[in-house]
Amino acid sequence: MAAARLPSTDLPATDLPRVAEALEMIAPRWSVWVLMTLASQPGPLRYTKLKEHLPWLADGQLHPRLRALSEAGLVDRTAQTRLHVTYGLTARGRELMPSLTALANWGDAHLEKNLVLNRVTGKAEPERIPAAQNAEDTLTVIGHRHATVLLWTLKSRGTTTMAALSAEAMADRGPSAVYSPIRRLIDDGIVSISRDDVASLQLTAPGRALAPVYLALSTWATARPLPDAETHPVWGTPRIPAAARSGQWAGHQARKTSQAVAVRQPPAPAPVTAWRVGELFSAATTGPSR
Repeated sequence: MAAARLPSTDLPATDLPRVAEALEMIAPRWSVWVLMTLASQPGPLRYTKLKEHLPWLADGQLHPRLRALSEAGLVDRTAQTRLHVTYGLTARGRELMPSLTALANWGDAHLEKNLVLNRVTGKAEPERIPAAQNAEDTLTVIGHRHATVLLWTLKSRGTTTMAALSAEAMADRGPSAVYSPIRRLIDDGIVSISRDDVASLQLTAPGRALAPVYLALSTWATARPLPDAETHPVWGTPRIPAAARSGQWAGHQARKTSQAVAVRQPPAPAPVTAWRVGELFSAATTGPSR
């Protein structure tokens, strides 16, 4: 995959293009589902077995994802014979798992969820979203073009004007080019705009909470140990969460971020890099519920 084309910037973190490229690599729909499914298994899977875990995907959807992930060096395709082909994560693919966990954790904490009735307690609770779906929904929010460079610029510079942001992050484009991507980030609740004497932009609390995501992606994209994230010049030293709260139910559409206090959810017992079938899928045979 060719390196992502990003506008020139004097931000101190030279890993920005590599992080953008990593996001571009995993952003296509179903990529995270495939990677997390392979990570949840004790060993490589034959195609038919993998398809049993992703029954809602047609061959025309699953084959291209496997091919793209193999070409990216994340999935290992091993042909024992012409009819016996297995798929498993490469070492590089396994090293990506903390990044996927960070994506899932952010989505679990900051994306809106429908309330569903708990049949045991009779109380309305937030729906339980699988880790893979939370991660893909987060990628929908931050994976669109120019999102990463705009977020990094805002995190680095703090409050700034639209004109200054455009000149800093998108200097090779016209001043109006910043409006569409920044409006999308505002609509998703990651960036806020004030209407004082001079309109100014800044990250919201959910926007600042993206730090664990970018720290994990940065260390992965630059092949550095995860503890090195503590010295990152832009995103600082927040702790990458130790456990995800993703649950049983899935939604295909990205859910908008909310700046209100999140509804409390019960913790899930699973460790961050081990997903059980019930945490990845809403049902063993039918896949995502909507």
